[in-house]
Formats: sequence, C-alpha cells, structure tokens
Amino acid sequence: MSAPMQTPSCFPKKPERIAFLAAPTDIARQTREKLIGRYGDCPLETADVAVCLGGDGFLLEVLHRVIQFGIPVYGLNCGSVGFLLNTVSDQDLISRLTKAQPSELHPLRMKATGRDGTAHEGIAFNDVFLFRQTRQAVKIRIEVDNRVRLPELICDGIIVATPAGSTAYNLSAHGPIVPLTANLLPLTPISAFRPRRWRGALLPSSASVRFTLLEQDKRPCAAVADFLEVRDVVGVTVDEDRSLKATILFDPDHGLSERIIAEQFAE
Repeated sequence: MSAPMQTPSCFPKKPERIAFLAAPTDIARQTREKLIGRYGDCPLETADVAVCLGGDGFLLEVLHRVIQFGIPVYGLNCGSVGFLLNTVSDQDLISRLTKAQPSELHPLRMKATGRDGTAHEGIAFNDVFLFRQTRQAVKIRIEVDNRVRLPELICDGIIVATPAGSTAYNLSAHGPIVPLTANLLPLTPISAFRPRRWRGALLPSSASVRFTLLEQDKRPCAAVADFLEVRDVVGVTVDEDRSLKATILFDPDHGLSERIIAEQFAE
C-alpha cells in the first residue's frame, strides 16, 4: 500500500517574520506577549505569516485584514470553539508553521441595494445571510443564474454559506455541511413558513444568486456579509469571488477538510 499523499508546506523555507495578532481577551494578549518574547514580532505588511490568537470570530477578522498582503494565517485557539484554529502548546512554533498544511478559501461577494438606492458591497469567508428586522417574516424571491427558482419564500431569513462556513450559522439552521473540495454553496432558509417543506438547495460555486425583497415597506430586511450589515435592503446578489483567496494553516492530520468530515459524525 502506498503512503498517503501529503499536502506541500506553505513555506519553501522556515518563516522568520511573524505578525502576532491577539483578540481583546486576557488569555489572547498574554499568549501574544509570551510568543513575541520568544519569536519577535513584525508588521503585517512585511510578515511571512500571521499568527492569530483568539477564537473563530477573531480569525475571520484577521482574514479580512491580511487578504491584501497575501500571507497565510495560522490560528491558535484562545477562544471557545476554535473550529478554524489549532491548539495552543509549548511545541516549537517555527517547526509547527513549517509543517502546517494550507487550506485555501475563496470568499463570497455580497452586493446589496438599500431602499434609498445606496449600493453596498462586502466579502464573506463565512456566509451571507438575510434576516427580518421586525416581528413579521420577510418575503423573498430567489433567482439563480438569472432564472427564478422560488417566486416567494416566506421566512425569517436565508443563508448562503461557503464550505468553511457551512459548519457555522448554516449548520445551526439545519443546512448541510459541505466539504471544501465539493465546489458547492449551501442555500439554507431560516425558519421557512412557505413553502413549508422547502429545506434549501446545494448550488455550484459558480452560481450567481439574487434575492429580491417583496413587500419591503411592510417587511424590512437586513443583509449581512461577515462583519458588514446593511439595513432595509431591497435586493442582494451573492457570488463566489475567485479573484480573492485566503490561506489558513493547520497542523498535520487536523486540516479543515478533516474537521468538516469529522463534524458530520459528531454527537
């Protein structure tokens, strides 16, 4: 039997310039100071790698910050869940970075139009979702690649998730978990009322999705792309942006693809 194929390291040589970024918590800050004392620190713009100290939410913030520099991110879990991070240990960090395996993520790009006609644009590594602003459910028309697929969905909201984000809000809304290599985007309703039996869809990653808000004066809706929230939207389009990518590093045998598979068998 042949040995399993190993994903090549992200670094042709040992990384020497590390930028340490910490969430605003005591444990993250203390861990950062300890690591800086041992390995030094440098600005993001000159770093070989960014080491993120915090939880999954903070790592998403870091991805947005580093994408312009094209450097990978290695996360150390100083938060709670830590799905996208590695465990903190006393092992040599340079050795861990050198052996780490990369996972590439392409974000979703959201373009939203407000009731006043203002255009808003943002990217999301986790998900784009729409959600009602009042006690009343929203009514949404769904088009995929310029073809109406659902003339009217009455619901609390709807989610388009990336594969990496399929284990987050999407999973909580009973959406499917999607492997990184599947080239699929889960489209998941939030508390659908009509059609009552519609549970969502799996779309090719190349699909362009458009949401049109019906009766928006009576049923206002907000749209969210990771950290960007737009209130009172009338229309939203979502596409995967293949021109952008972020690279997350994981310790061997604990990569994102393995975690996504393992999550589907979790109790």
